[in-house]
Order: sequence, then C-alpha cells, then structure tokens
Amino acid sequence: MQERSKAAVGFSTFAGVLMITIGIWHAIVGFAGILENEFYAATPNYVLELDATAWGWTHLIAGVIVALAGFGIFSGAVWARTVGVVMAVVSMIANFAFIPYQPVWSMALIALNIAVIWALTVHGRDIAEP
Repeated sequence: MQERSKAAVGFSTFAGVLMITIGIWHAIVGFAGILENEFYAATPNYVLELDATAWGWTHLIAGVIVALAGFGIFSGAVWARTVGVVMAVVSMIANFAFIPYQPVWSMALIALNIAVIWALTVHGRDIAEP
C-alpha cells in the first residue's frame, strides 16, 4: 500500500477551501446583481448580454453548488472531485462571459479555478483515507 503524500493532501485541502471561497464570492456577486439591478454597468454589443438579475441568479446558483462541492472534497469522494472539476469549468465559463461587467474580478476567479482543477485532478484522490 502506498503512503499518502502530505503535499498532495495539502493541495487537495487547498482545493476544497478554495472552492468554498469561490462559491461564497460567487454568491456575493449574485446577491449584488439580484438585489440591485443597476449594480453592474451594461456593456453594448456583447455576445452574452444578460440582465444584471439574470447574472445574479447565475452566480448565486453556481456559487452554492461550488461551495457544497468544496465541502464534499474533504470526504475524498470521487463524486465531489468530479463535481468540483465540472463546476470549476462552469465557473470559468461564467466568469469569462462576465468579463465586460467585472474584468479584474472575473480574471482572478478564472485563475483560481485553474488552480482548483489542477489540484483536484493531480492530487484529489490523496485526501481520502487509504
């Protein structure tokens, strides 16, 4: 039986904590868009032009799912890692589409989601008990 790498467990834990944080950030952005329709400045001639309320609900729902998957990562379950990677990709796509509204925020979350995908795909199984 192979011994677990402490660094790998650390990266998996990092991914779980990062997913919870990203989920909370998505929820905050979502609430801002839902509660105040004029919070985000609309940009003309953008392919994915949505109302601020629609963006708010998109971010809120994605945030809740990402945060819940982040908590699941600590169990070492395969489903949690799978949902984590899929939701990190969804989060990246949503933030890419959100760049005209909040460019710095969106790019930061895209970078954090890349770190989550890397940690879950390379070191995800090491958090589970052998």
